[in-house]
Amino acid sequence: MKEAVSCGGVVIFRGKVLVLYKNYKNKYEGWVLPKGTVEPGEDYKTTALREVKEESGADATIIRYIDKSKYSFVASTEIINKQVHWYLMMGYSYFSKPQHEEYFVDSGYYKYHEAYHLLKFSNEKQILEKAYQEYLDLKKKNLWISHR
Repeated sequence: MKEAVSCGGVVIFRGKVLVLYKNYKNKYEGWVLPKGTVEPGEDYKTTALREVKEESGADATIIRYIDKSKYSFVASTEIINKQVHWYLMMGYSYFSKPQHEEYFVDSGYYKYHEAYHLLKFSNEKQILEKAYQEYLDLKKKNLWISHR
């Protein structure tokens, strides 16, 4: 059994959520939130911002930590226990460009309920729920202000 750590972001711009569509040889297909592996010497926030930029082309800033999700999967006969640390992020525009090298074939910003129903994994849906509630709370208090 191997442990792995990733970080990612729930990027929101003007109330819409960034999601990516991955299609790996028609075996792994579905809409996901941007995330990726922590590189040596990298802190979690740096990883989250780098992965969002690499996978989606989107520029964003971290607003706050949301939560972590955990799951296991098998990769070449080895069980991987993965932990993903998630951040609420503010996007700077609707721009996104899926990273084809990682098999992302589409990306975009969607209304909350659309993004929720598009997401493939229930743990990512739970993270989206928490992040979006944080966003709404901040907006209600006039604390969701563009930092650019």
